[in-house]
Amino acid sequence: MPSPDAKPTHHGPWQVLRDMGDASPWREEVDEYTGDSSRFHERHYNEFVSFLPYVQRFLYGEGRSRNKGDDSASGNDGDSPMRIFRRHDIKAVRVVSQPGDAPITLDVVHCDLYFFFDIDVVLLNLEVGVNNISLAEAQDILYRFGRAYPSGWEPDGSALHCMASVEWLGADGRVLASSDAQQRESFLSHVAQHRAPRISSHWAYLMQPLVSDHSEDPGTLRYRQIEYYRMPVMAYLSMDDPRRLTRDDFVRLALVTGAGTTDAHLPYADHHLADFEHKYCYDRFWVDAGAAPNTRYLCNGHALVVVGDAHSEFFCCRDRGVLAQFRHQHFLLFLIAHFQKASLLMFSDQLVEALKRLDIRSTPSVKQFKRAIRSSFERFLRFTHRYWFHEISEQAQVRALSHMCAAHLGLDPLYDEVKARIADMNTYLDADSLRRQASTVVRLTVVTLFGLIGTVTTGFLGMNLLAEADAPLWRKALWFGVVFVATTWLTIYTMVKSQRLSDFIDALSNDRLGFRGKLAALARVWRPGSD
Repeated sequence: MPSPDAKPTHHGPWQVLRDMGDASPWREEVDEYTGDSSRFHERHYNEFVSFLPYVQRFLYGEGRSRNKGDDSASGNDGDSPMRIFRRHDIKAVRVVSQPGDAPITLDVVHCDLYFFFDIDVVLLNLEVGVNNISLAEAQDILYRFGRAYPSGWEPDGSALHCMASVEWLGADGRVLASSDAQQRESFLSHVAQHRAPRISSHWAYLMQPLVSDHSEDPGTLRYRQIEYYRMPVMAYLSMDDPRRLTRDDFVRLALVTGAGTTDAHLPYADHHLADFEHKYCYDRFWVDAGAAPNTRYLCNGHALVVVGDAHSEFFCCRDRGVLAQFRHQHFLLFLIAHFQKASLLMFSDQLVEALKRLDIRSTPSVKQFKRAIRSSFERFLRFTHRYWFHEISEQAQVRALSHMCAAHLGLDPLYDEVKARIADMNTYLDADSLRRQASTVVRLTVVTLFGLIGTVTTGFLGMNLLAEADAPLWRKALWFGVVFVATTWLTIYTMVKSQRLSDFIDALSNDRLGFRGKLAALARVWRPGSD
């Protein structure tokens, strides 16, 4: 979102973040493809070849051999349209699921911001890991951790569906920031005042120097939440014996409903889950043998979860196994799907903002509205040709999971809806432009028609009413000035009355209108308030 106090700039938000230097904890990440070749491993190669060529160009750019452009807009010609910034000061996060539970410390593996050229969307990517926890603890973390703010509060004041406590830890174990989800009044007052949710303090700290658009904190980079307050989540669960998991366990993992009670029962009605395996499970490797035995993928669009055998060497292999695929290919297909959804929601949000600022009685407001709609239409066209993919891979697994994400997120209907809205806006502007042009042509026609009378009258057969050809120069200049002023006044007056004169001409050409009606139409040209 543009800052109300900042001067207009043509720089992308990542360039502003890059220019902040030490004032920001974020540093631009040089990936394995453009950095030192010693960092490029087989898992990166497997990731690259998993995608179709046009997706490769989106994710990785054209390579250093074509890297000859300037850095004024999208970066060098060979660069990827993505910009990744990473912060390294947060090393762990300590969470408490419910009051009275023992705290669990998760290692922070990555904390990244993903920016995209020409699209005003930023995605936060936080990767955490922990070993030796129970299935119930894992389900509770997936259910409670990734929430931008509480959905409500219990009678005792504890936040609904959120962690009881979240603390970011530095390298020395010092607490850098903690959650404030239990402070009910601050969230209520913020929504009452701004009609917008308040981001919890620990997530707000993580995003700094980016600040919420409705935050009172000063900041050049301001953002607005565009997706649901429950963050999209991916989970890699390495189990001692995945075959011991019940259908209830898989339903709770796939739909991220949190841990169940000791009694094994489904969280929803049986008829609601009748097609669960067909809709949410990818069971190609859910067998006792094969490339990745006892591996099951669960996807509902909002979440992508893989469950496998911890004793399987292939499942836990970081270079070519399921773990490597999960952190590379599967992460990127999930990222692409949610980037596309966020971008479409962003276009829709910008149309609403443009309409809110429109005042049809103000000419500058109308002009600003037209520029905003034209700009949205142009950027939507570029989004379509640069970022909109139906197929991202020909590998069966990547392709199937990508289709599952897109189908559950409803990307195709959302794209069609946004496209129709932008097209309607653009059609309206075209129709309005044609209407204005037609009105201008009518006015010019009226001026020409009435100017024709004087032209023919004074120029009939080359007649000169005043023989001033041999007159002194000063008298000819005087006559020229008089005729010029009179003609200019007549032309301007005719343009002022052109709308009424146009109605009079329509009345003259109407055969069904009598002589009195035509005289009345002529009188209305000078009658006050006759429009």
